[in-house]
Amino acid sequence: MARYDLVADLHECVNALEAGLGALRQHIEQQPLLIARVFSLPEIEKGREHDEIERIAVTQHLGKTARDMALTHYCRLFMQHQSEKLSTKAAVRLPGAICIEADGDVHAQITQQVDEINTLKQRLEQLITVESGLPSEARFEFVHQHLRGLITLNAYRSVTLLNAPDSLRFGWANKNIIKNVTRDAVVEQLERSLKANRAQAPWTREQWAEKVQQELEAILALPAGAKLKIKRPVKVQPIARVWRASEKKQVQLACPSPLLVLCRDRTQVPILGELLNYDADNVAWRHKPLAEPLHLIIPRLHLWSDRLA
Repeated sequence: MARYDLVADLHECVNALEAGLGALRQHIEQQPLLIARVFSLPEIEKGREHDEIERIAVTQHLGKTARDMALTHYCRLFMQHQSEKLSTKAAVRLPGAICIEADGDVHAQITQQVDEINTLKQRLEQLITVESGLPSEARFEFVHQHLRGLITLNAYRSVTLLNAPDSLRFGWANKNIIKNVTRDAVVEQLERSLKANRAQAPWTREQWAEKVQQELEAILALPAGAKLKIKRPVKVQPIARVWRASEKKQVQLACPSPLLVLCRDRTQVPILGELLNYDADNVAWRHKPLAEPLHLIIPRLHLWSDRLA
C-alpha cells in the first residue's frame, strides 16, 4: 500500500473509531443503569513500566461514578486524554463491569455499535502492524509521526459485550506467553534489525549493531535440532469469571476494561463480585507443572532453547 494511502486510511479509521465510541457513550448514558462496579488501579508513571509488581492496591467505584469512569476509559485513545506523567507504554487498566437495561431494539443497536467499534479497532491494528510493512521497532515512530499521541494499547483493545450472565467475579492471573519459533524466523528478525541500522538506548548505533550480531551468532551456533521458544512473562492482570447457571459453565476473560453487560430488565442483573488487592506473596497456585529445563539465549527477546550444544 502506498504510504500516502496508508496514512489517509489511518486517519479515517481513527476518526471513525472516535465517532463510534462517542456515539456508544451517548447511547449508554441514555439507558437505565442497573448496577456498575469498577476498580481503579495505581497509575504507572513514565520510566516505571518494567518495575516488578509485588502488590496492587485496588480502589472500588460504584454506580454512576463507575459508569462514567468506564465510558471515559472506552474513549481514551490519545495521550492528551491522560496526565503527562503517566507512561504511554503501559496500558491503563480499569477492570469491572457496567450493567444497563437494554431490551429489543436497543439491545440490537448497542450490539451493532460495539461490533462496528471492534471491527475498526481490528482494522487499525491491521493497518499499523501488517499493512505498514514496518518491523515492530519502527512502528512507534511511524504512528506518532502521523497520529501524535495515539496509545495503541488502548486503541486496539476491544470492548467486551455480554448478555446478562448469572454472576461476574473478579480476580488476578499470572502467566507466561509461550510461543514456539523457528531458527529461520529468529535469524530473519535479527537480520532485519541489523539492516534497520538503528540504535536502542543506552547503546550507540555501533554498539547496538555489535550486540545484535552477537545474538545472531549465538543462534547460528545452536545445534540443528535445538527447539526455540519465546517464554515471556506477562505482568499480573485482572480477569473476570463469567458464570451461566443454565450452561453450568464458567468462562474466564481478561478484564483490562469494564465489561459492558446488557440486561433485559432488573430481574437479569448479575451478581457482581469484588476485586481484592493483589499480593504476590499470597498467590495460591492451583497447579504449577514442572517446567522442562531451558536455557536463556537472548534475554531481551525472552528467547530460550532446550539445548546449548
